[in-house]
Amino acid sequence: MYTDDEFATLVERETNKIELKSGASGKKLQEAFVAMSNTDGGTVFIGVTDERTVIGKRLDQGTDDAIHQAAQDARDLGPYTVREVKVGDRTVVAIDVAQRIDTVSQTSDGRVLVRRGARNVALFGRELFELMSIRTQTPYERTPLPVPLSSIDSGVLRSVVDSYGWPSTAWEPHAKTRGLLTSDGHSLTVAGALVLTSPDLSLDASKFHIDIRSYTRDQGTSYVRREVVTGTLQHQVETATEYVLREIGTELVVTGSRRHDLSRIPSRVVRETVANAAAHRDYSIDAMPIVIEVRPSFVSVASPGSLPDPVTVESLREAQSARNHAVIDVLRRFGLAEDSGQGIDVMQDDMRLELLDEPVFRETRDSFIVTLRLSGQVSATERAWLAEHEHRGDLDRQDRSLLVETLRNDHINNGVARAILDIDSTEARARLRRLRDLGLLEQHGARGGAYYTLGILGPERSTQQIVLDAARDEPLTNQRVRELTGIDRGEALSLLRRLVREGRLRQEGQRRGTRYTLPTDR
Repeated sequence: MYTDDEFATLVERETNKIELKSGASGKKLQEAFVAMSNTDGGTVFIGVTDERTVIGKRLDQGTDDAIHQAAQDARDLGPYTVREVKVGDRTVVAIDVAQRIDTVSQTSDGRVLVRRGARNVALFGRELFELMSIRTQTPYERTPLPVPLSSIDSGVLRSVVDSYGWPSTAWEPHAKTRGLLTSDGHSLTVAGALVLTSPDLSLDASKFHIDIRSYTRDQGTSYVRREVVTGTLQHQVETATEYVLREIGTELVVTGSRRHDLSRIPSRVVRETVANAAAHRDYSIDAMPIVIEVRPSFVSVASPGSLPDPVTVESLREAQSARNHAVIDVLRRFGLAEDSGQGIDVMQDDMRLELLDEPVFRETRDSFIVTLRLSGQVSATERAWLAEHEHRGDLDRQDRSLLVETLRNDHINNGVARAILDIDSTEARARLRRLRDLGLLEQHGARGGAYYTLGILGPERSTQQIVLDAARDEPLTNQRVRELTGIDRGEALSLLRRLVREGRLRQEGQRRGTRYTLPTDR
């Protein structure tokens, strides 16, 4: 709030940082916004004539729409906020425009304007080249904002300070070094506002959130549930990850005596996909949120902004070019993102390890989209079968590859094993024979003509079924069950007791003399 005299002193003359407007003309507002974005930032007052007379202007719907339309028509403006200001007994509208330091702003007809005193001047030739050269050296996330340190929530600040190990009474110099505070330490940068405040409040940016939509069909726009996740960026990533994991659920598979709750997508992959979307989005685009769609057969995550040069969809794994270093650093401190350049590797490698389809990456004109499919190379039963043997220590990653090949093609031989694992003939033969001895593969033929098919412990023939089949031929003991299935004593006892409870086996005798047979009525 200003007194009449205070405001008169403030606007005594229009400068680089002050412009006066009597009304909300879209073209004139756009020019002022662009010029201030390209210079040092500033404030446009609406409701004040060129003669410094305060005629007043309320922030009604028409004025608000005109302001945002003017900003939307321009290109690459600095962050701006809109507010009402009292001047004596009148109200005017103030638009605070921050300097854009990572690129140049342009009007809708392509002009690059700067402030020179009270004038908005177009740049050409060498001056334009110099401005563009300077601006492209600084990332947008370090843009200074008119957001005071008082906007920081004390609990959020404590968590960030603790994650870095900064002294709680002298954290400001460290935050400046990390790009969260401006060089003078008096206000926040874009990155600081994102991780130290709720940006929908501090930046008046209604689209700096994550919008999660759940659907019952793979096509169509009608969702059945929607969750809008706001708050600090680290809170958004953590909350959105948990929400998506709950939505997709798990698959329950029973193999023998063991129950497997298999993640339909590994939690680390979901977390890294959401974190990448938040960390690498283009925050100069504030007209759209991150959008997550949970569909019956896939999850897609769309992040505003195209890939930064020189990264392309084809070079994602090899090329690196982080857009928001300070934001990524905070997310890593909270354990929500991988080390630099590892995010894509985690998505691809973890999906492959879980025998699921690898992520699909796609770029549109204004978004980067990651699609995680809820399907894979093998069925849930087959994944559980492999997981059970890995739990026992029977298999390593290379063994898994051999068994998946056998599952998919009904057989495998030494030559195929060598090609898959890039090993010599001797090691391939040793691995195949070890899987044979475990009962996971069955050998046919000898020497150079040998090939292998799934053994008696295949995924479609569980340990339970093997035990019941064997009970038709002979009374079973715990030791005999272990010989047939390869499970340990405790697992064998648990399986046998469950089959007795279910009435599928009958127990006779006790202790070492215990035998298990089929019920007489079967």
